[in-house]
Amino acid sequence: MQLSNTQYDIEDQLLTIGDDSCAYPTESASGLVQFVCTQDLSAEEAEGSQFIDFRHQFTGHMALKGDSQTVMQYLDAHQGWFCRCAQPMQVEPVSSHGYILSLGRYGSFGFYVEPQIGLHLLPQAEGVYRIETIPVPEQVTPPYQVDFQAALQLLDDSPNQSSETVNHTSVEWNLDLKVAISFPQFILRLPRKVIQGAGDQVLKQIVRQISHRLTQKVQSDFHATYCAESV
Repeated sequence: MQLSNTQYDIEDQLLTIGDDSCAYPTESASGLVQFVCTQDLSAEEAEGSQFIDFRHQFTGHMALKGDSQTVMQYLDAHQGWFCRCAQPMQVEPVSSHGYILSLGRYGSFGFYVEPQIGLHLLPQAEGVYRIETIPVPEQVTPPYQVDFQAALQLLDDSPNQSSETVNHTSVEWNLDLKVAISFPQFILRLPRKVIQGAGDQVLKQIVRQISHRLTQKVQSDFHATYCAESV
């Protein structure tokens, strides 16, 4: 991957791929969820590193023009919509319900990472879809770890009206994201509040941006797939 020495805005840090669907890996998944450091650390810096925890909780909403059964049918077929809607992030399926996402390049104070995360989209249960972390392929135990726990719930907004009325289903999701990063000594020389504040802000921006973009793409993709006549 070609990297720049310039720190990009969050909007420009996501990678772009073509309009096709997912790119499939040749090996099965192994290892742990991790961030990949984009700079080489000396043995002394690596030995003196220290984990700092970051956490962000997020609640989002999305309205779809369709009844809950139609929305379930769409969400159940995630092998199609997830790959399309996750762009411009790189997506690699690793199982029938698992995906590896490459988010781009992020950082501050001269320390940058290229986050990757494995997500397992569990089959829905009573209208609730859960997403959790899974291992990233072919990577050893990393100094960067992610715990991603999300739940999507369907809420049918359609009253008992005539068949001519367009049905709507609301999708509400709650995300609890925890990230632990092992920083080298040159970062740890900064005040802890500065590191914590910068990390929390970057994490918040990443979640907000990806959530906003994914919401728009899922709405557009759903309506194009099922409800073109009502858009």
